[in-house]
Amino acid sequence: MTQTYVGAIDQGTTGTRFMLFDHGGQVVASAYEKHEQIYPEPGWVEHDPLEIWEKTQQVVGAALDDAGIDAEQLEALGITNQRETTLLWDRDSGKPVHNAIVWQDRRTTDRIERLEDEGKVEEIRSKTGLEPDAYFSATKAEWLLDNADPIKTQRARPADLRDRAEDGEVLFGTVDSWLVYNLTGEHITDVTNASRTMLFDIHEMEWDDDLCAEFGVPRAMLPEVRPSSDDETYGSTDPDGFLGAEIPVAGAFGDQQAALFGQTCFDEGDAKNTYGTGSFFLLNTGEEAVESSHGLLTTVGFQRSGEPVQYALEGAIFITGAAIEWLVDMEFIDDAAETESMARSVDSTDGVYVVPAFTGLGAPHWNQRARGTVVGLTRGTRKEHVVRATLESIAYQTRDVAEAMEADSGIEVESLRVDGGAVKNNFLCQLQADILGADIVRPVVDETTALGSAYAAGLAVGYWETVDELRDNWQVDREFETEMGSEEADRKHDRWQDAVERSLDWAREGGG
Repeated sequence: MTQTYVGAIDQGTTGTRFMLFDHGGQVVASAYEKHEQIYPEPGWVEHDPLEIWEKTQQVVGAALDDAGIDAEQLEALGITNQRETTLLWDRDSGKPVHNAIVWQDRRTTDRIERLEDEGKVEEIRSKTGLEPDAYFSATKAEWLLDNADPIKTQRARPADLRDRAEDGEVLFGTVDSWLVYNLTGEHITDVTNASRTMLFDIHEMEWDDDLCAEFGVPRAMLPEVRPSSDDETYGSTDPDGFLGAEIPVAGAFGDQQAALFGQTCFDEGDAKNTYGTGSFFLLNTGEEAVESSHGLLTTVGFQRSGEPVQYALEGAIFITGAAIEWLVDMEFIDDAAETESMARSVDSTDGVYVVPAFTGLGAPHWNQRARGTVVGLTRGTRKEHVVRATLESIAYQTRDVAEAMEADSGIEVESLRVDGGAVKNNFLCQLQADILGADIVRPVVDETTALGSAYAAGLAVGYWETVDELRDNWQVDREFETEMGSEEADRKHDRWQDAVERSLDWAREGGG
């Protein structure tokens, strides 16, 4: 019998990966390509959607070729994506109207502040589970409809973009929808990505007319919303297309929910933290959408066909891995791998605290005008102290979120499953266990984002029969237990909060 596999397209903020998994949930092949980061103005971040689609095709082809696997051996494809990143495209030509506006982009901060002034925050929060912020898709879509150049749609008569959107001729989507459209021709998103747009009612599980009206986003341009793991599939690839085979696209997930699924956090109380460009801490709250009064997001965790939605509380920390990249940019280090040995080379940060609020602060502070801050510098401060303080900032921000989660849900996190590039750093994992006062559990397969989307697609087509098979696949690489006394951890965390206070509201209007 020919061996078969499930493929996962993992379209991230800095690049696109394609991974092939076997029945044991093991990686059989992988290929990765970076794409360009476009910064038109300070605080603005864009991606070229056509480049993303080209890179997607490249990595799929490269992984299959490297493994000597034919596309016909794929039983299904899953997609996972950088969430909130927003684009519009022409239904007929498939061409983007404008570059995609990335989740990190802050150009709509003023619009959010207007919503706050108009007293609309609570209504939005109650429907969407989200804290109104420039991070989410709604204000990005509104900006594109107001500002994108209609000529870029390559039509002879540059008709008004909004009129064409009203007629469903211009489509809105997050990156999952863009990839599904290019793979299958269908305009579909999944429940997790829909829940991050600030246009979707997570209790009614449908697009909300009032929110669409508030942001001027016509219903006709919105994708159909489906379960994350969909027995009916999102369509199949064109046998005459780049794969040369008809493969069902059967699952999609926003990247953080994909990691929750890939970490097999299927039960209420299960928690994971992904350390990527930012860090995203998710706690499964079961079939209850727990409302947060501590600055967390209530979000859709996942949904399987014919089953109730599972909700999650999420703490979105904007800058963690990106703070390590900043150390490279500043030439404190040559590459991320050096941080572990440099941090160990000093006994402490010598009183230095780094608050990496380069794009404001996310959960639980939600301060859009916070900015990166280094405090406690003396003439004796060396770059090793700053490197260690940067790693510590990742652990402190995670504790901020864990404390908010416990306050909202009553669930104490005793064990946290971790994944993402930074968890290869043993110093960081041990530090996280110490600061959090909880066990840190690192799995063997740490590409859990791709794995989660593969699991969703594979379950939908019967490649895996039950979630118990997936639990059996999950294996621990290493567990880190708390070594630091709780009093010391509390003292260090209290001092961190003093540093955070100094970073807040730095980027004031007309500020110098």
